[in-house]
Amino acid sequence: MGSRQEALATDMDRQIAIMQEMREASLSLAARPLGYVDTYGCQQNESDSEKLRGMLVEMGYGITKDENAADVAILNTCAVRKKAETRVLGNVGALIHTKTANPAQIIVFCGCLAAVPETVETIRESYKHVDLVFPPSQIWRFPEFLERTKNEKKRVFIDDDESGEIHEGLPLHRDNAVRAWLPIMYGCDNYCSYCIVPYVRGRERSRDASVILDEARALVASGCKDITLLGQNVNSYVRQGDGPLVSSDFPNLIRAINEIDGEFLIRFMTSHPKDASYELFQAMAECDKAARHIHLPFQAGSNRILKAMNRGYTKESYLEKIAMAKELMPDIVLTSDVIVGFPGESEADFYDTLDLIKKADFDAMFTFIFSKRPGTPAAEFPDNISREEKQTWFEQLVDLQNEISERKHESYIGKSVRILVDGEAPGEKYPLRARTNGGRLVHLLDAPELIGQFAEATITHCNNWSLFGEVNK
Repeated sequence: MGSRQEALATDMDRQIAIMQEMREASLSLAARPLGYVDTYGCQQNESDSEKLRGMLVEMGYGITKDENAADVAILNTCAVRKKAETRVLGNVGALIHTKTANPAQIIVFCGCLAAVPETVETIRESYKHVDLVFPPSQIWRFPEFLERTKNEKKRVFIDDDESGEIHEGLPLHRDNAVRAWLPIMYGCDNYCSYCIVPYVRGRERSRDASVILDEARALVASGCKDITLLGQNVNSYVRQGDGPLVSSDFPNLIRAINEIDGEFLIRFMTSHPKDASYELFQAMAECDKAARHIHLPFQAGSNRILKAMNRGYTKESYLEKIAMAKELMPDIVLTSDVIVGFPGESEADFYDTLDLIKKADFDAMFTFIFSKRPGTPAAEFPDNISREEKQTWFEQLVDLQNEISERKHESYIGKSVRILVDGEAPGEKYPLRARTNGGRLVHLLDAPELIGQFAEATITHCNNWSLFGEVNK
């Protein structure tokens, strides 16, 4: 073991020792302390929150969904859009009431916004009830930071960044035993001109293949049926260590996981179009456990705007890849992201986006109006498009995609499809939630004994975003 690896192991041993010490302290209390974790943003944040909950449990905390009952309240934040930031800060402000009712409560602000200097300064000056702030790269040191906050009884702000290292061995606490997030890499090297992620999550770092495979095997052994491989750009995964992969790429990681015994599905996100290859689609087509779904954000249909976004592909090359995926997998479900009103976008550029949507024929799409993020190149681009015009374009785009999604979903009606029943859902008539192989949400009539199992269901009706059905008897 090299000196750097030894240092990393020593650092992690320290965190483990702190968790054990704090667990003993927690267990000595008359009542078990409680931790609350509120998560915003992407699936990577969801995965990080599983680690935060895991560390809380290791430190002797119970987990609560009530911030008022929490001894430690954590907000794991998202920095991708202004709307998300505004919502987070509003909820941070509301926690002053829980702090007033329980002055000993420790409020933690972490996640991507905790790596944005302007936001950290806002928290420092205007949200003085927040006790602990640290960026995503420092999540593994949470036990150390929490201990320091408790012992020093003063606010702790961590601004040093160690985004070049991956620290393995953190405990996890998952809310769902059926579905799981499995990070395979962290960070991003793409630097799209509108995106803050590379600045708050750091450069790309891939996990050791053998560690990923061991984690996947453990998930399957525990009964997990739906594993989503995570990364800011999973296509950029590069083999690390001496794992049993044939070559250094993402398609062969899918193939290796597919060889694990058991009945389960492999999903992944997010996939960058510039790196989505024929070999990736071929691996998906060949692997029986690979879900027939790919989320491939295109963001804009104008080559001029794509270049300004620094996306690294053209409208034509994107559509070629879509055609390639459909040829290999005729039943593929396609979803995507698009940004409306990027600085400098013209009406002609917008119509290029509508044209791409018509040709790609997405099953569903996540649509966003451009959100300026300080610190990114696009934040400085001239933007002469009025908010009203952006809203008009947005509504036009949503109407088009809704028509396509409704047509796609109507094609399921009367058909029997294989589903994974993964949990309960709000609502009396359709109290269960399931997913098709292609990731389409299905609301089910009552059959609670099927949670965690694959089944066949007949689709009875639909709306733009989901299907409704009943399990075949």
